[in-house]
Amino acid sequence: MEAENISYWHLAAGYLLLLIPIALFYYYRVGLIRQTLISMARMTAQLLLVGFYLEVIFRINSWAINLIWILVMIVVTALTVSSRSGLSRRLFFKPVFAALLISIVMVDLFMVVGILQLSNPFDARYIIPLTGMLIGNSLSNTIIGLNSFYYSLQENKATYHFALAAGATRREALLSFKRLAIQKAMNPTIATTAVMGLVSLPGMMTGQILGGSNPVVAIKYQILIMLTIFVSSLVTVVLAMNFSNRLVFDKYDNLMRIK
Repeated sequence: MEAENISYWHLAAGYLLLLIPIALFYYYRVGLIRQTLISMARMTAQLLLVGFYLEVIFRINSWAINLIWILVMIVVTALTVSSRSGLSRRLFFKPVFAALLISIVMVDLFMVVGILQLSNPFDARYIIPLTGMLIGNSLSNTIIGLNSFYYSLQENKATYHFALAAGATRREALLSFKRLAIQKAMNPTIATTAVMGLVSLPGMMTGQILGGSNPVVAIKYQILIMLTIFVSSLVTVVLAMNFSNRLVFDKYDNLMRIK
């Protein structure tokens, strides 16, 4: 049993729902109508292009093409993290890229080799959706973590330099800032995980059930996916902070310009 296909006419009809937020924005003079329409148009174009592209990738199922697609996703995400965090792309692209690459490779291999035990670890049907979900969730966590860490450090330079003057190493002086950044970055994920299933069905699980999968099988996959999302997000945040620390301090442990 497969999910019912949606015609393009019916898909277009779904946009009628936008009349509700447009009316509310107009009534309350929020001024977000243009931004909303542009955002929805970009979302539609991007997802349709990705859908057509993934259909081709799934049909070819070449390990080389799959790896290239994963690298493209990581590059785009690293660029997005540095720009959305308000940080310098020149300084932060490489550490964020390295952090994402390490965490994604580690978790992906654990899942496809250790848990699912696939004969082809680079099977497009598994590796691409899994990597996409890991990267998508790591993006928001990393933005929050880096933003919190560096802007908190800028606002509290006196506290940081006092710790250095008292004999602390740079790693020790930064520990409290890193702790706060990790808490802020991971709290939303922890909160979402805690109530997952009680308040809503996650997107992938809903898709699997609509696609005809047994609900219990879909739940097993979702449990593993939530575990991997949590781990990869945390590892990415921690590595991104530690890697970028090597580039943004001078030899006297002063924070250089980060924008």
